[in-house]
Amino acid sequence: MQRTPINPWNWSLPLGYNQAEQIEGVTRQVICAGQTAVDANGAPQHPDDMRGQIGLALDNLEAVLTEAGMGLANVIRLGVYSTDVDEALKNFDLLGMRFGPLNCAPPMTLLGVTRLAIPGLMFEIEATAVA
Repeated sequence: MQRTPINPWNWSLPLGYNQAEQIEGVTRQVICAGQTAVDANGAPQHPDDMRGQIGLALDNLEAVLTEAGMGLANVIRLGVYSTDVDEALKNFDLLGMRFGPLNCAPPMTLLGVTRLAIPGLMFEIEATAVA
């Protein structure tokens, strides 16, 4: 897979994402459902702890990708939903810690929502990955 960043301006780079990426040489695609801070039984974890929820949601995303034979380096698009955008942004360093060392800055959208599907959850992340 060949990734070519497309950034007509650079303001998004310090935030950890490209405006677009051209992807070539792809043979397989995985579209992940939104991952949240739930355990293996689907029970919500880390109530009222945005940082804990982001960390577990990322762990769960990595688990799904691993099951598909991929990893975070294969992610080409992220969709992020939060019930508190300001609090989520305070903890976005967690995304940087996971994606940064991989030199992976997939295009991303962050949306504020009034609630997620399961009460008590504050953060959800969905991804498209390719290999």
